[in-house]
Amino acid sequence: MADLVPASELELAEAVRSARGSLAIRGGGTRAPQAEGDVLSIAGLTGITLYEPGALTMTARAGTSMSEIGEALAAEGQRLAFEPWDARAVLGRSGTPTLGGCVATNASGPRRVSAGACRDAILGLRFVDGSGEILKNGGRVMKNVTGLDLVRLMCGSRGTLGAITEVSLKLLPGVAATATLTAEGLSVEQAVRAMAAALGTPFEVTGAAHEPQAGATHLRLEGSEASVSYRAERLAAALGDHGAWSVAQGEGPWPRIRDAADLAGEADLWRISVRPSRAPEVVRALPGRYLLDWGGGLVWAEAPPGTDLRADLPGIGHATLLRAAPETHARLGSVQPEAEAVARLTGGIRDTFDPSGRFRARPVAA
Repeated sequence: MADLVPASELELAEAVRSARGSLAIRGGGTRAPQAEGDVLSIAGLTGITLYEPGALTMTARAGTSMSEIGEALAAEGQRLAFEPWDARAVLGRSGTPTLGGCVATNASGPRRVSAGACRDAILGLRFVDGSGEILKNGGRVMKNVTGLDLVRLMCGSRGTLGAITEVSLKLLPGVAATATLTAEGLSVEQAVRAMAAALGTPFEVTGAAHEPQAGATHLRLEGSEASVSYRAERLAAALGDHGAWSVAQGEGPWPRIRDAADLAGEADLWRISVRPSRAPEVVRALPGRYLLDWGGGLVWAEAPPGTDLRADLPGIGHATLLRAAPETHARLGSVQPEAEAVARLTGGIRDTFDPSGRFRARPVAA
């Protein structure tokens, strides 16, 4: 069957109601593995429908490209708070990242340590559930907190509860200057302690990462030129017990860190969420290259094909399989199995929003 490409929210709802089997939601094709079932594309739902720079808010349809959103924000000197990461480098994809895909995967970059995750920037959204009903939740202004829980449920649901059609976002002003403090030669234990110390200072660190292959630990500061210069000097002095810190102006390594670009390759790739203090424990269990972001709270990890890292991390972190052969995705599943009580709760939520199982397509073998 040809891909379903509805041109409006109403058409998408009708496509869901008319479906006879499972549906695999497709945005820009940059994140999810190939899945069974008919493809339900949101490529026809595009465009920024409301942008109020003075209120720091924007509403756009789910198929809108992140590049279009970025260009519109840059023209007004604004930015997205959550710094979404681009999956194309590590997954070898050539599609176009979309707003819906970012929200469905809760795609959050290095700035999460200061500005929160993608879900924290969502004011409201519209989506079509598994029964073909159009639902909306939240609002378009920052003071509106109605329906917050449902917004958060959809953000990171990976298309298992419904097809997102429109999203309202809160924004941040742009920055005039960026500086990166770098210390070389720190062990992972030393790096985690240094990052924790930096994030505990009043100097508003907006990025904290450790690149073991480069032997470097990085801290980012953003703001006005005078503020960044002052804070960089003070932060380097405050971290004197954690190594020698050089300061470089400009964007620095953060786009590469955000997208884990140095881990592009053929090995399986996992993202592991962990309490930062336990990151060294996770690293000791890893068989391949890795990268720490979020002050140690996020571990990007490579592993030999077919390796289930979750078996070596019981009770330590939550692991998601990003890059692997389709048959490995099908055998292991993309997301770590849930505890029994959590699985019952999750199952009940899915049964409520998708009683017919329309959005439960699984990865398939090539």
